[in-house]
Amino acid sequence: MYYIGVDLGTSAVKLLLMDADGTILNIVSEKYPIFFPHPGWSEQNPTDWFDAVMKGIPELLDGHDPSKVAGISFGGQMHGLVVLDEDDNVIRPAILWNDGRTGKETDYLNDVIGKEKLSQYCANIAFAGFTAPKILWMKNNEPELFARIKKIMLPKDYIAYRLSGVHCTDVSDASGMLLFDVKNKCWSKEMCDICGISEDKLAKIFESYEVVGTLKPDIASALGLSADVKVIAGAGDNAAAAVGTGTVGDGMCNISLGTSGTIFISSNDFAVDRFNALHAFAHSDGHYHLMGCMLSAASCKSWFYEHILESDDYAALEGKITDDMLGRNNVYFLPYLMGERSPHNDPEARGLFVGMSMDSTRTDMVQAVMEGVTFAIRDSFEVAKSLGIKIDRTKIVGGGSKGLLPKKMMANVLGIKVDVPENEQGPSMGGAMLAAVGCGEYASVEEAAKKIVKVVETIEPDPEIAAHYEERYQKFKKIYPTVKGLYKDLNA
Repeated sequence: MYYIGVDLGTSAVKLLLMDADGTILNIVSEKYPIFFPHPGWSEQNPTDWFDAVMKGIPELLDGHDPSKVAGISFGGQMHGLVVLDEDDNVIRPAILWNDGRTGKETDYLNDVIGKEKLSQYCANIAFAGFTAPKILWMKNNEPELFARIKKIMLPKDYIAYRLSGVHCTDVSDASGMLLFDVKNKCWSKEMCDICGISEDKLAKIFESYEVVGTLKPDIASALGLSADVKVIAGAGDNAAAAVGTGTVGDGMCNISLGTSGTIFISSNDFAVDRFNALHAFAHSDGHYHLMGCMLSAASCKSWFYEHILESDDYAALEGKITDDMLGRNNVYFLPYLMGERSPHNDPEARGLFVGMSMDSTRTDMVQAVMEGVTFAIRDSFEVAKSLGIKIDRTKIVGGGSKGLLPKKMMANVLGIKVDVPENEQGPSMGGAMLAAVGCGEYASVEEAAKKIVKVVETIEPDPEIAAHYEERYQKFKKIYPTVKGLYKDLNA
């Protein structure tokens, strides 16, 4: 049988067709627009997402037998606010994860309601990108539209609703709304009251691998599929990508170095660090995960290489860094070009070079940029370790991990083995795997990951290099606390 994974991204939807053995049969992508009606705002039209999916699925199946499609599932951009009226029509454009309009609402939640209460209710504190601050913004700024809200949904769940007719969400995506009691996997009455909404305005909750329904007859007909095709809940993009890299089960780890960077740690048990430095979310395997998110990862390299050094020859720039230089650089770089989320939660933070002298070279600075990103990942890694989570290896994916050098740095800075998976299809692959589990092809998400995900290379830490990096990291982690108080004045 065949399984379709839908990755609803910010710039495009990527659709992946997978067979029962995990072989990728086809991939297609359909773009849609993003709108910036005011500085710092970011919106999309949910119907554009749906139209792209409806256009993309027939293209995906071109040359393949549509009667073999058994299930469809999703990975998708998190935190976005989709609001429907009593007739299930979209009330206003979706407010996206990277929208920055909710500063006042976020401060209200963290400072007036209080971080301690938020953590008690939802295991997380408020960030501007989360959904609850967006609801409060609508309440404060668009009261007439707010009064029309009958259903509140997340981006991928709107697609699932249009395909199946079921208002649904999954535990991983719901975890990023700041409306969800992560520990008990239910909606938080306290947060609903704070946001001025009733629980019946929220979708029904499913585990990521559970079937929410089947294709509506008119949708099935339009796509040339059977109305028996199952629609499986799916997961938020990071949790779906974790499935696609096999990061399921206790103590598994995945590091993604894209424009932003994440460290994703799966756990059988619920855990929250006392400073809420990491996100504590439900995972798509039925358990939990911790996630640290840095806002600038591979984007630090593109900024420094292309905009400052005016070179797009990454291999040449990084090729001058030899093994004997690793852990011996006197130049340090704070990679906070757009502020920072985990573990500092400081939107005022900015990038910084420190330690340069008359003999510092361009290569030292290139190395410092790469190491700064790696050290910042370790900051979140250390928080997870402080909770007693034992991690002895990690997967690594993303454009910022291309080549051996970034992987070697990661292995030695973290002091663990770094595994490279065979493919990096991320949320779309995870969505297809969740569909296969929901349709009974595999007994569990963990079984699917073990049978489908393959590692093609492992980089192990070198004891001598790791010892040098340990010394350097201990110095690096003192820099941000030292300069933190300057940022607000510098940005004024």
